[in-house]
Amino acid sequence: MGETLPLFSTTFNRSLSVEARPERLTGDAGAVLLREILERSGMIGWLTERLSDPRRCHLVTYTLADLLRTVLILFGQGWRDQDDADALRYDPALRLAVSGERGTTPVAAEHHLASQPTLSRLLDILSTDANRRVLREALAEMAGRRLRAERRGHRQRHLTIDVDSLPVEVHGSQPGSAWNGHYHQRMYHPIVACAAETGDLLDARLREGNAHTAAGALDFILDLVDRAEATLCQVAMVRIDAGFPEERLLSGLEARGTPYVARLRNNKVLDRLAAPHLKRPPGRPPAEPRVWFHEMSYRAGSWSRERRVVLVVLERPGELLLDHFWLITSLSVTAMPAVALLEHYRQRGTAEGLFGELMDVLAPALSSAPRTKRHYRGRPLPSLPTGLDAFARNEALLLLHMLAYEVLHTGRCVLESASKTGWSLRRFRERVLRVGGRVVVHARRATLVITETAAHHWAMLWPRFERLAWTGT
Repeated sequence: MGETLPLFSTTFNRSLSVEARPERLTGDAGAVLLREILERSGMIGWLTERLSDPRRCHLVTYTLADLLRTVLILFGQGWRDQDDADALRYDPALRLAVSGERGTTPVAAEHHLASQPTLSRLLDILSTDANRRVLREALAEMAGRRLRAERRGHRQRHLTIDVDSLPVEVHGSQPGSAWNGHYHQRMYHPIVACAAETGDLLDARLREGNAHTAAGALDFILDLVDRAEATLCQVAMVRIDAGFPEERLLSGLEARGTPYVARLRNNKVLDRLAAPHLKRPPGRPPAEPRVWFHEMSYRAGSWSRERRVVLVVLERPGELLLDHFWLITSLSVTAMPAVALLEHYRQRGTAEGLFGELMDVLAPALSSAPRTKRHYRGRPLPSLPTGLDAFARNEALLLLHMLAYEVLHTGRCVLESASKTGWSLRRFRERVLRVGGRVVVHARRATLVITETAAHHWAMLWPRFERLAWTGT
């Protein structure tokens, strides 16, 4: 390769110099792990069988499978901007991970990652109604494949689906975004769902920034419950916060026979019902704060019938007055007593943590807007109309981030099972995926040499991959 000149020498140690050499070095060796997860789960094949690709075959350089792998692996590795594909286009580990070619072909000089314009066209393809539906279904399908692989083909008996709204801040005038006074920011307000017991993200639909928390919730939840009970569990239960309970949603869940538990917002009628129970009992309070439960039936003015509600009265340390809130459920007292009901509802914190990981680690940037080309080779062009559905494009982008989360979560779960310790998504990416490596090519074989600090984790992961019973059904 010839002699290379040093780029610079350090001042703190004159014996140390820094130089660049034409070697196959990478800082994203974990991309190979993510490709292995995609390959073993069979999700790329599942997607390409169902997604519609309108491109003319004889003009295609990168297949739909290549582009999907590129986007999901880049998002998983923390490269969320499409321009990152241009900067990393010759990274050897990424090229090996995303390519459908075998042997050492992916690291040949003429092979590189797809460009930013090509990835933008992928989003255009995925923004159709039918393709976005496939992406939504892929989330639950990925979760179901992992759970069945861990359980030797068996579904779980019960599963709790947490449904919530999620603020996604935007910086611009993206279609559908709006100022939300509650969150004090310009944003989208998607509705999202996850599986509480397994930590999987199951579905999402993008909504306008000023959409009510419960807007579109019934159709969203019923569709998801049907799919969850087909692939994930035998019986699904829904858990929602105080922004969701309304007659249409509650009666819809009851008509389907889906159990639910939710928190109710306080109002004047509920405050009057609670008043007789908010008196502190005589005597010195114990060291441990107390909790009281009061079973009641309640019918709001807009409800079609009475429903079971539970008044939860809490004693706060250092506070004179008692605190209280209300829970509503379709379950009977026998099926779930008040104590168990409160314990079950408090586990909603797990879902909030999962949504927090999505926003913190994957950090989806929904920046698509209907901007037309205004200049060509330095010459101004007249403003032309565009057929781009930027709102649908942003929903597709959100779903791709969630699917990348599922790929990361699968690796995280396997490592937790192998190491018997908990792993945050960020720690998993920084310690296991974002590691240095060197690709050595000899004859027809390529070897990825990784840093010794990550080798211990990889050695635990790979045998677990081998033992998972991936069935693809």
